[in-house]
Amino acid sequence: MWRKLEHLKKISESGIVLIIRSDSEQEALAVAEAAIAGGIKVLEITMSVPNALQVIRTLADKYAPADVLIGAGTILDGETARAAILAGAELLVSPQLNPEMIKVANRYQAITISGAFTPKDVVETLEAGADIVKLFPAEVVGPGYVKALSAPLPQAPIAPTGGVTPQNVHEWLQAGCIGVGVGSYITKAAKQDGDYGKVTAAAREFLQAVAAAR
Repeated sequence: MWRKLEHLKKISESGIVLIIRSDSEQEALAVAEAAIAGGIKVLEITMSVPNALQVIRTLADKYAPADVLIGAGTILDGETARAAILAGAELLVSPQLNPEMIKVANRYQAITISGAFTPKDVVETLEAGADIVKLFPAEVVGPGYVKALSAPLPQAPIAPTGGVTPQNVHEWLQAGCIGVGVGSYITKAAKQDGDYGKVTAAAREFLQAVAAAR
């Protein structure tokens, strides 16, 4: 229980959950290492990554539990949730409300970030016991939508995913978000030339923008 509280604190303090999608196990690990070097403390390895569970296991063995919170994303059922936890994931993320994922996660005290879009989705996500509501896809609505949602639902801890950049992250945080999900702005920084130093630099830039917004 206490570890879960520490992990929730890590998410809150960091302000960023880095979502890693890649075409290979090797690329996912290289991006993760470069992002961690840039200060990223919370990672989500999506299940679309080849050998995703092995990537999670490798990172968890090296960094968890003290340094970096390692999570698994695109969890669509309870079976995958349990497999991810056994591989070392202590954070589970879904693009939509998945009660079975939340049930398994709560059984083993893993953190859940569960996808929602409408007010109905948000309320049902909270009722299911998710720790954080993932507003997805966030780029089609914008920070003003969070303000509108928060008026009747101020208790909802919302983290948008999609379209968040260092240039607009202050708008999301000022709207009341507890943090943001970030993907390609950081993870694709080395796509053109394989220079993973650019991933490290992008991670630092994003974290500085979060710190300035707060």
